[in-house]
Parts: sequence; C-alpha cells; structure tokens
Amino acid sequence: MEVLYGLHPVEEALRAGSRQFDHVCVARERHDQRLQRIIDACRESGVRLRFEPRDHLTKLAKTPGHQGVVAVVRAKATLELEDLLDGLAGKSRLLLALDGVEDPQNLGALLRTADGAGADGVILTERRSAPLSPVAIKASAGAAEHVPIARVVNLSRALEQLKEHDLWCVGLDERGTMSYEEFDFTSNCVLVLGREGAGLHDLVRRHCDHLLRIPMAGNVASLNVSVAGAVVLYEAARQRREAKAEPKVIAPAKKKEQKGLGS
Repeated sequence: MEVLYGLHPVEEALRAGSRQFDHVCVARERHDQRLQRIIDACRESGVRLRFEPRDHLTKLAKTPGHQGVVAVVRAKATLELEDLLDGLAGKSRLLLALDGVEDPQNLGALLRTADGAGADGVILTERRSAPLSPVAIKASAGAAEHVPIARVVNLSRALEQLKEHDLWCVGLDERGTMSYEEFDFTSNCVLVLGREGAGLHDLVRRHCDHLLRIPMAGNVASLNVSVAGAVVLYEAARQRREAKAEPKVIAPAKKKEQKGLGS
C-alpha cells in the first residue's frame, strides 16, 4: 500500500475509480466545501473514513503539505507497452515518452500536461526514472490517475516497437535541425523528452526519426524539461484540434512525406 495526499490527487483517484482504497484520513481541524466533497465521495463509494488530528496526517504523508487529506491506497498499476498500444487501436495516437526524467516534480508536471493536451499515454523507463511517488502524483494534480502509463525496460527497443505500429518517434533536443512548429503532429507520433540537464541518451537520440528544437531568443540554451514538454505538447494539441475542425471543401494538396534522420 502507499499514500496519496492533497485535495486534487485524492479526489481524482476517487473519481477515476482505478485505485483500491484502504481508508482516507481527514483532518479534524479542517472544515470547508472542498474537503466535504471528498468526504461525500468516500461515503458514496463505500471508502472508510477516519477523522484524525492534523499532526497524524503529517506523519502519515511525511509532509505538512497534505491539505488535510491523506488516502491509503494500493499502488497504481502500470501497463505493458503492448497493452497501451492495443487500447489505442484505430485512433490517431499522440504519446509522450520520458528518457530518464528523475525529478518527481517534473514527472508530475508532465503527466498533468499530457492529460491537459490530450495525449493518449505516457511511457516511462523502469530504471533511472522518477517513480510514481506521492510527490509526483501530487505534482500532477490528480492527472496521474487518468493518463494511461506504460513502463518499459529499454526505451530504444520500445521506440522501435512504436515504429512498427506506424508512429513517428520525435525527440526534443537543442541540437535539432527542425523547429517544433514545423513538424506535422497530426500524424501518429511519440514525443521523446530527455533527462534534466543531460537531455536524450545517445542511443535513444539515434532511434528518433526527427529531432526538434525550441528556438530560444534569450541567453539560456534550453527550457526546463516540464516546460519544454508543455510547449510542444500544446502545439501538437493545437494542430490536431485545427485539423479536426478544418472543413473538407476541396481536395488537399499532396502532403510532403516527412523523412527521418539519415534519409
């Protein structure tokens, strides 16, 4: 079992219905509408409630930032890559793959962005990657309960498998030759983001069909990984939204084929 803490993570876990709850602890000292919604949701779902002193919740969550609610739940189950792909059969797919993002705050922020931008799933590596800890889940504001997440042992092999399922593998790298705005995100694709500071591993970079960059007008060379991910994912969301809204009055011009690295 593990703990979830914070209003958004606990409320979204109750709403998603994908977790097995043991019980939820609520601070006796807090009385407001937001917390009452969680209490009502627990009662509707048959989840046991405990009203405890705030200090007890702080010890349970190992942080005072629990906002007056802590849930004891079964660990979130992740998917195999094959199961993630099977669930997306027949859809226009946009995935996010993280190559060794180790900061739980960055992981949580990226999960929140992936959910907000309409990504169909997130791929994480089993080693040298931030776990789905209470800190990461809180940083996701509950989005971790809704985004399908797959764990893979070897990201390079996973990218090859995604190519076999007709997805473009697109890495974000400050050395990329194409601006992120120039890529056609209406195609089936997976956006690959690298480690904090170090970026993509060399082997992962070589398995990408395209390397994109975010043009920087200031003095620093790059953005924080969670900010960079948000910039590109929302550009992808914009393109995909506009493509759905476009009236098909005349036949479009033949689309230029996107060639991969080394073509």
